[in-house]
Amino acid sequence: MPGQAPLTAVIVTFNSSAMLPGLLDSISAGVEGAGPYQVIVVDNNSRDASVSIARQHPEKPIVIEMGSNAGYAAAINAAMDRMDRNSYLLVLNPDLRMHPGAAKALLKRLEDPTVGIAVPRNYKEDGSTAKTIRQEPTLRGVWAEAVLGGHRAARLGYGEVMGNPALYESEQSVDWATGSALMVSPAARTAAGKWDESFFLYSEEVDYQRRVREAGFKIIYEPNAKVMHKGGDSGVNPKLFALLTANRIRYFRRHHGPVSTLLFRAAIGLGGIARCRREVHRAGLKSVLNPEGTVVNFLANRPV
Repeated sequence: MPGQAPLTAVIVTFNSSAMLPGLLDSISAGVEGAGPYQVIVVDNNSRDASVSIARQHPEKPIVIEMGSNAGYAAAINAAMDRMDRNSYLLVLNPDLRMHPGAAKALLKRLEDPTVGIAVPRNYKEDGSTAKTIRQEPTLRGVWAEAVLGGHRAARLGYGEVMGNPALYESEQSVDWATGSALMVSPAARTAAGKWDESFFLYSEEVDYQRRVREAGFKIIYEPNAKVMHKGGDSGVNPKLFALLTANRIRYFRRHHGPVSTLLFRAAIGLGGIARCRREVHRAGLKSVLNPEGTVVNFLANRPV
């Protein structure tokens, strides 16, 4: 039974000392009823106390120090190299808090051998449900977001984000979901292989979940598995928003021709022009013009 197989919770940290204790404190209740488990903290060369907090915590996680800021995918891959091949992989952002029994609810979904990934309901700090379910990126979706705006396109079901609140009340198969928390079965992990480190940050979860689907597995949203997610900085940090934009384009280009990719970039550019009063959107516009240059510049100037 999957619930009796080993479960490995993997947490990637980078200057996460303010958030990490709360997540580690929540894990014992979060994995209650899920069987044996271990915790691996992979640190991307934090300059704060993230490593010492992990080493001193009662959960006694395995700590892997990457030695540089190697990126989210590289850190997950380093953890997978230390895992038993029959272990279920539970990826958790450090700014999460697990609700009691969350892991058990995800494992229950993975009892179905056709399911490769199970994802939980994410709550915001104010108690509302975060809109984490996504559709595969399409021209229709990106142009809907450009013309209607992201929130309106999401509510109408045209954009990449699925914004209808009713969708978050029941279990369902999805294209993908944000990677703040997800559980991968051993079979899907074997079939999909490593996470793609070329993305560094953003779109690596889109790519990974696509490969899981292409291997013949479903991705299931499970609302009874619950986590609280503080949320990231990509919406307010220009450098991160620029990287997010660049990786959206790079991912789409992998699976579509040059004309479709040009139209995809044009839609993102149009949306950025309409909102260019904000610094983050001006940074995104630069990425539209030169996505590869954005990535090179980000990697060259990231803290290592």
